[in-house]
Amino acid sequence: MESENSKKLRDFFGREYDALKRYVGTKISDTANRDAEDIIQDVALKLFSGADRYAPINNVAGFVYTSIRNRIIDVMRTKKNSSSVTIDNDLLDLVDVLHQTANSYSSEETVLLLKECIGELKPAYKDIIIAIDFDGFTYKEISKETGISIGTLMSRRHRALGILYTKIEQKINR
Repeated sequence: MESENSKKLRDFFGREYDALKRYVGTKISDTANRDAEDIIQDVALKLFSGADRYAPINNVAGFVYTSIRNRIIDVMRTKKNSSSVTIDNDLLDLVDVLHQTANSYSSEETVLLLKECIGELKPAYKDIIIAIDFDGFTYKEISKETGISIGTLMSRRHRALGILYTKIEQKINR
């Protein structure tokens, strides 16, 4: 008989697999699509094999994304000499803030909070966050399409993440 946690995890991975793959892809450099899938599969295996040992999982998205983030960090540590894995600490900090909402927000409420805060950003900031972090474009691709330098795009995203981080923190602490 399948446990409640296993059902929640199975449903989440079934619905969100592509989004998880894009998320991991934005955290590791463009080496191979297989690297992202390997990380997701490793995390899924560990989560499913231990699902019965966990307390009831209320925020499945937060639980899975935190597990994936930790696995990415593990991979980064083991491949220190390789330039194939890079972590964007700004976005990981933002993810941490979102996952801290697990105690007071459901997964759906967390997503709505994030969408609301992104919607409040200036158009240039909103566009770069969506393009890089959700649509999976590279700075090079965006630069080629828009004519905006890679450095400017990176600066915009960094500022946008800082503003987003502050907005989310303020809304959580209300």
